[in-house]
Amino acid sequence: MEIKNNQPPVLEIKNVSKDFSEVYALKNVDMQVFPGQVAAVIGENGAGKSTLMKIISGVHLDFEGQVLLNGENVYFKNPKEAAEKGVAIIHQELNLISHLSITENLFLGQELTTKMGLLDYPKMHRKAKELLGRLQLDADPRTPVIQLRVGQQQLVEIAKALLLESKVLIMDEPTSAISDNEVELLFRIINDLKSKGVAIVYISHKLDELFKIADQFTVLRDGEKIGSGNMKETSHDKLIQMMVGRKLTERIKKKSALVQEEVLRVENLCFLNPENKNDYLVNDISFSLKKGEVLGICGLMGAGRTEVLEAIFGLFPKYVSGKIYIEGKEIRIKSVNEAIEAGIGLVPEDRKLQGLIMNMNVEKNTSLSNLNRISSFGFIHKNKEEELSKYFIKKLNTRVASSKMEVQKLSGGNQQKVVIAKWLATNPKVLLLDEPTRGIDVGAKSEIYTLINELASQGMGIIVVSSELTEILAISDNILVLSESKLTTKLSREEATEEVIMKAALAEKEDKSQKTGDGRQETGISSD
Repeated sequence: MEIKNNQPPVLEIKNVSKDFSEVYALKNVDMQVFPGQVAAVIGENGAGKSTLMKIISGVHLDFEGQVLLNGENVYFKNPKEAAEKGVAIIHQELNLISHLSITENLFLGQELTTKMGLLDYPKMHRKAKELLGRLQLDADPRTPVIQLRVGQQQLVEIAKALLLESKVLIMDEPTSAISDNEVELLFRIINDLKSKGVAIVYISHKLDELFKIADQFTVLRDGEKIGSGNMKETSHDKLIQMMVGRKLTERIKKKSALVQEEVLRVENLCFLNPENKNDYLVNDISFSLKKGEVLGICGLMGAGRTEVLEAIFGLFPKYVSGKIYIEGKEIRIKSVNEAIEAGIGLVPEDRKLQGLIMNMNVEKNTSLSNLNRISSFGFIHKNKEEELSKYFIKKLNTRVASSKMEVQKLSGGNQQKVVIAKWLATNPKVLLLDEPTRGIDVGAKSEIYTLINELASQGMGIIVVSSELTEILAISDNILVLSESKLTTKLSREEATEEVIMKAALAEKEDKSQKTGDGRQETGISSD
């Protein structure tokens, strides 16, 4: 379908192709982006969306075809050159330097200087504070990025792009780690940019938000353009069918009954805030997990969801107290290795920073947590390592040219599958999943939901942390709701609704706001 517009396109893609290791990531893709409009690029993980964006923004240099900006053929040698010409990108995988401050990250490569040629930190801090204020991120610009949670880092990425005042702004999964309130704020900013004539290329797996914000769409599948058109003239089901070539259902069928044998019990779990000895990140939480049970954990941003998993997994033993039992036996976990030996695996929230070694291949990443089983006398058996990797590539339907391919060359969803494979390879009794479908398309989500159900049916105990209520409701047998580092309620699958969960998640905040008179709420749960 040809997209009609009264103005000429500000950005045009013509017959663009790109291959990696003789496998095409893109093949003869065309696309037009118009001033003052949001162009959605839609497709499953591995469809070629991020590859196309990296070509446009000067990250990938070796490609076939043309990129036209305002009718002129352009070839950007690097992202800085693209930015100077008015094309900026917010990457799906956070592209920040963790040990630099927020200000230093925002102005990296475009530093402000005094008349004497020195860095003008006061001026940069003021501008940074103004940008953070627009995004309602309450953080000191001098704060090192490593101290921010993933959602806050995502806002810094957005601020970095806004600083450039670009003609074309590419947003690759900008809402994957931010709360509902922050999403609404981002949409207001996008509408403001549209009114100023900025063209926005928007990648998201959350189709509901695309119908709110996008004007036009282009669907990619297996590196090829399947269709394009106006968002008002299509539907949710039509887009999904174009994306995956089949119909999908979000709700999965659960087994009728749980095994009553307990696999994990946590009593009086506390996690002291390392930066404030009078504050708890997890405050006196107790619960149990049965074999074959999927236990969902949800709450507002900062409620302690991730910290519960980190405490169980032995990441910060110095600050953690309470009792942990595996199959009725009390264990003391003082390190990650002890957690693995006890039969616990953790798929972390940030796959790029915490889950993978990006310049290593799929094979080596898969075997990282399982070296003792594929080695002897200090030597790794290469055949066993390769067999292990190929087994999980097939089991998880990971789209990869070979097990020797570096994970940094994979799409976000396929990287996530490698992280999951790494922990499944340890044959865990308890699997902890922190935002397992963050940045993953509807097709891959369905596959992961099916996998979770399959693992549970085999007797594995699974705990899932998610900020998406639809996800928690779709896969959980029971649900824990946290608020202000405390457990406010436990709900069965039958009892749980979005309204009941939100009421429990807001309980502590409402109490505090009544005492202080501050009625503002920060929501970290998405109902998209």
